[in-house]
Amino acid sequence: MTGQLVTISDVTERESYRLRLEEKTEQLEALNRVVRHDIRNDMAVILGWAEILEDHIDDDGKDALSRVLQKSRHVIQFTDVARDFVESLSMDGTAELTEIELQPLLDTELAVVRDSFPNAQFQVSGELPDVSVQANEMLSSVFRNILENAVRHNDKEDPEITVTCEVNPETVRYRIADNGPGISDDQKEQIFGKGEKGLDSSGSGIGLYLVHLFTEQFGGDVWVEDNDPTGSVFVVELPVHTPSNKVSS
Repeated sequence: MTGQLVTISDVTERESYRLRLEEKTEQLEALNRVVRHDIRNDMAVILGWAEILEDHIDDDGKDALSRVLQKSRHVIQFTDVARDFVESLSMDGTAELTEIELQPLLDTELAVVRDSFPNAQFQVSGELPDVSVQANEMLSSVFRNILENAVRHNDKEDPEITVTCEVNPETVRYRIADNGPGISDDQKEQIFGKGEKGLDSSGSGIGLYLVHLFTEQFGGDVWVEDNDPTGSVFVVELPVHTPSNKVSS
């Protein structure tokens, strides 16, 4: 009799937990709509009017306007991060995967960051190979966050970011190197929020937490190495797509 009561109690608790999760998911989706629609649209209008002012201010106001433009673009970019974060929460640790061609995806992300950070130099060393991986649309967020991070945390007047790639029989490995201050050894894992603490880990930001989360869901990995003579190298390794790969994980 006791065993039956325990079983009923467990089922009730699981159902209650499921209902709470559904409620939280609905709240997150509502917040995502506000961030992506209301805030993003308003900031796009502010950015548009600010860009018009570029030809109508004197030299004394150019620095202030430049800061307004930079912060406006940052808020718009943050709405993308917020969307990706909500998407990651709704995945519940699983993701529907499909074949993604890397070259056009990375070309697109490089074009976006070049437009967003005109003071930075983004270059590709060698040619980007024509290779596909098993992932989904969140793969764009992986590269976007790493490329933006390489600029935002760069202490040089002219940030330099170099992308290289190597293809192995089973994996493809992208290396994104910068000339910034570098990352100490004791921070190299913490910046991704790896481990039990997750996003609460010291030094972790939402963007890099998503990088770790998504690459893991794709069956890949991401880590940081030291650049020579200064800076960091973010390495993204993903399984190469083959016809025998499973569609979902």
